[in-house]
Amino acid sequence: MRRSSRFGQPGPHGRSWSVARQLLVLQLAVVSVLVLGATALAYLDAAAGVEKKATEEVVSVAVTLADSPDVRQSVRLPDPSSVLQPFAERVRADTGVDFITIMDRDRTRYTHPDPGRIGEPFIGNIEPALHGRPFTETYTGTLGPSVRAVAPVSVDGEVRALVAVGITVEAISTELAQSLPPVLGVAAGVLLVGVVGSVAVSNRLRTQTRGVAPDELSRMFDYYEAILHSVREGLVLVDRDGRVGLYNDAAADLLGLAGDVRGAAVSELGLADALSRTLTAGEQVKDELHVTETRVLLVNTVPVRSRGRAMGNVVTLRDHTELQSLTGELDTVRGFAESLRAQAHESANRLHAVVSLVELGRTEQAVALATAELRTAQELTDRVLGAVSEPVLAALLLGKSSEAAERGVELVITDDTVLDDTSSTIDSRDLITVLGNLVDNAVDAAIETAAERAPTVRVTVRVDDGELVLRVADSGPGVDPGISSRIFRRGWSTKSGGGDAGRGLGLALVGQTVRRLDGTVTVGNTDEGGAVFTVRVPLPAASNHHP
Repeated sequence: MRRSSRFGQPGPHGRSWSVARQLLVLQLAVVSVLVLGATALAYLDAAAGVEKKATEEVVSVAVTLADSPDVRQSVRLPDPSSVLQPFAERVRADTGVDFITIMDRDRTRYTHPDPGRIGEPFIGNIEPALHGRPFTETYTGTLGPSVRAVAPVSVDGEVRALVAVGITVEAISTELAQSLPPVLGVAAGVLLVGVVGSVAVSNRLRTQTRGVAPDELSRMFDYYEAILHSVREGLVLVDRDGRVGLYNDAAADLLGLAGDVRGAAVSELGLADALSRTLTAGEQVKDELHVTETRVLLVNTVPVRSRGRAMGNVVTLRDHTELQSLTGELDTVRGFAESLRAQAHESANRLHAVVSLVELGRTEQAVALATAELRTAQELTDRVLGAVSEPVLAALLLGKSSEAAERGVELVITDDTVLDDTSSTIDSRDLITVLGNLVDNAVDAAIETAAERAPTVRVTVRVDDGELVLRVADSGPGVDPGISSRIFRRGWSTKSGGGDAGRGLGLALVGQTVRRLDGTVTVGNTDEGGAVFTVRVPLPAASNHHP
């Protein structure tokens, strides 16, 4: 059965060739052309070499014979042929040339391989040699086409005779044919290696591309690009070496990536160590919260394997910044509601006690019991509302006071706390995130040393020199100065269960929010040994207020 494409059907003339097949044909064509071209060049080079060798040989023999004393003496004899013919034939046999012709200046042959042609005129050019200059040429004589050299025989400075030495073209071709098999053998070997290599590359490419045709690959790429950049969630593909293979626009925005980081190692992106480890984790990570400089991210990592081999990770990122802020606000409201419910329960108990005292006729004690708790609660409410007229912050402090009291911790609003509803233009949710998490952390710390001293949390809220100042001090064990720089990182916690996926989110959110507001947060210890967190956030000039 033929496999159909997921992104379109074959054309009217059938499915187009796959990338692997096209590459195979192209490689075979290129290899064939290169081998044929190289073979032709090798043949031409061999032919030129054989011809050059023949030319050099005939020139050498001709010049040597022309300079021979025997030849010079013999050309003076009345019958030169009787001496020169046997001499020339011996030399021809020894050197392997096809003919040696010694002639008079008028072309009359003294020697020839065919004795019957002695005395006949030499066929060919002799003019340069008559002027004392040896030369070479390819000429057709009695033995057929040959490469020949003609040299002058000089006696007492005068050209008395000429020597012509030649090798037939047929002999040269025979020698060339003997050198051709090695060239063809090498060419065949190269062609075979090229074909085998091309087939191997084609098969590997077919495996990697799964036999997909180029037009299908193009459509697939277009679809994938469109899907990748249209997804609202961040998507990052990390290869098995921990490098970014691909990512979409949402991921770049959520992670704060600048420029093109494809191919860069995850460790080089400037992300928090915990987030980098999650992106390159070798196992599945599900719905893990991470805090960056400006966002709260929900991260999922899924390892990808192909044919049993790890390929990398697919990482999805979701922005939970707004959700986390709303969750914090909801937790505050829920805590306030729980506090009111607890107070209502306690009020009911006190009311039953008051009714019983009235029935027993102890009216003075009934009145005292009824007003005691009311007076304390009213004093706290008056104190908070008198100092803080910003409604959300006031509600937060009242709720946290009741919640702390239920846990046995006294939450004290310091006397220098002053903040009206026009002094701060900071979003109420940011106030809840910062102050709510700091108070929760302080209450937990104060409970840890409750056996040693009364658990107390002191809160100060005021405007100072154009800045909103939030100060939360506790009676807990304090903070080691050596770790103060790591407190606001995701996962840090002094409580059991801290870690990347456990506690430690509250202070990370505090640090993130303060940085987003261009503020600062410092950590120190009080004289009594507890921790103190001080947050300073600049306010717009129009809202600056000096109490």
